[in-house]
Amino acid sequence: MGDKIPLCDPCMEGTRNGILTKIEREVKSVDGLNMIWIRGFPGVGKSALAASIAFRLQEQHRHVICFRFDRTRSTTITAGALWRAVACDLAYLYPSLRKHLAQGSRELISSDVDRLFKSLIETPLSMLKNVPHEELPVIVIDALDECGGLRHQNDHSALLHTLQRWSEVDYLKRFKLVITSRQEDWITKIFPESICTHVNIPSGSDVKPGDSASEDIHIFLKTRLESMGMKGTLIEKALDYLAPRAAGVFIWAMTVANFLERNPKGRFAMLEKDSGRGLTSLHSLYSTIVNASFGHGLEEEEIKAVVSVMGAMIFAKKPLDDDALIMLPEVRIPGSDADQLGLIRKGLMSVIDSGPVLRFHHRSFEDFLLSPSFPQQCPELSAIQDRVYHERQLTVLCLRTLVSSKLHFNMCNLESSIVKNVDIQATAKTTIPPLVLYSCQYWADHFAHALSGGKLMDAVKFVMYEKLLFWMEVMSLLGKAYEVALILKRVLSWKVCLRVISTICF
Repeated sequence: MGDKIPLCDPCMEGTRNGILTKIEREVKSVDGLNMIWIRGFPGVGKSALAASIAFRLQEQHRHVICFRFDRTRSTTITAGALWRAVACDLAYLYPSLRKHLAQGSRELISSDVDRLFKSLIETPLSMLKNVPHEELPVIVIDALDECGGLRHQNDHSALLHTLQRWSEVDYLKRFKLVITSRQEDWITKIFPESICTHVNIPSGSDVKPGDSASEDIHIFLKTRLESMGMKGTLIEKALDYLAPRAAGVFIWAMTVANFLERNPKGRFAMLEKDSGRGLTSLHSLYSTIVNASFGHGLEEEEIKAVVSVMGAMIFAKKPLDDDALIMLPEVRIPGSDADQLGLIRKGLMSVIDSGPVLRFHHRSFEDFLLSPSFPQQCPELSAIQDRVYHERQLTVLCLRTLVSSKLHFNMCNLESSIVKNVDIQATAKTTIPPLVLYSCQYWADHFAHALSGGKLMDAVKFVMYEKLLFWMEVMSLLGKAYEVALILKRVLSWKVCLRVISTICF
């Protein structure tokens, strides 16, 4: 009934106890406000707090429904996806609601978030009026500010409207909603303290030596440094230097710890040497890491590959795997594909996830790459900010895939057009290569942003004339046939460019 990604890891044992106790008390309060907003500077640990409070409540046998926004997946992790996922969990937790949810299921494919919310959430929850407070679900929404991502800013407007309903409808006031986000104006206007309990996480000058935020950072860093095999005197020296500079920002402490992992003594000396550049800023720490990894000694082709991959990590509609990334035009260096991605993984070890798909560990690093100061701090990599360039790279990637033999008739090898007892969408996602799935869904979006700088129309014409039915088949298998008409309308609007755009070599 909806896309969903798990919450991040909870807080380290022994940290954040004061804030967690406060949140837990607010959740259990029968008379308190039904919305709790955990807010703070990027990297202070809001997502870890969301995961920790969910874990604590589940240990106490409370029903908890969790949802996390991710702006790198803004096409699927949407406001509609949130309420579909919540409805799915409600059906699992409360069998008595299934009949009412089934009546509202016609709204599952609706793009009207208000209608979807009323049918799948508001009306069904009215049937739980007699359920004791401690048996009601607690809904945890992490990273609200990432709803909409880089391209779907209207999505968060629709979401906020439904959240307002949560504070206005009398029977909905019985249900606790825990939200985490940055303290952004468009959220603050919707959640004044009169309707929402604000839980502020201190950072910067608000963090004083000896307070809980400072002590939590100290505990975290001490544990990580000991795990690296640092000796006692060096640990104390490192803690005295690093803990105050973290200023309550856990992502700063985590990034420093990750950076030190490979060579604790040598890299700590490097940080001390760079102290004149002001490591108290998260962006200045990121600058030190990027320059240490890519600031000198790279060949021109290596720089192009780093820029191309990091740009794709920002502007792709969802994270791409290695097989897709090495097909980007500037990464396809004969005989060295694996080395290019290895270079990036090694250089960005401190700020990327450890999983098989390249993605930034925290949104703040992406903000750094797109910040006005980045070109001055890392001039060789300044082209990372050139969106048109990266949209063109992704367009070429998608169209090369669609015009190739990778897109063909009967992609799932189905024996008949009438298929019974088969989950078609699941079959498509496991049978069709990921790059084909990505290209079919997003080629037009990338093309629209790259059109003024690209010479790709001949490839579009080839797809429309030679591969149209194969593309439509994939979209249908994915349950996205309704998007085909919208994309074709966009293609028709580009026909005026046919005479002025030349061919590209594929």
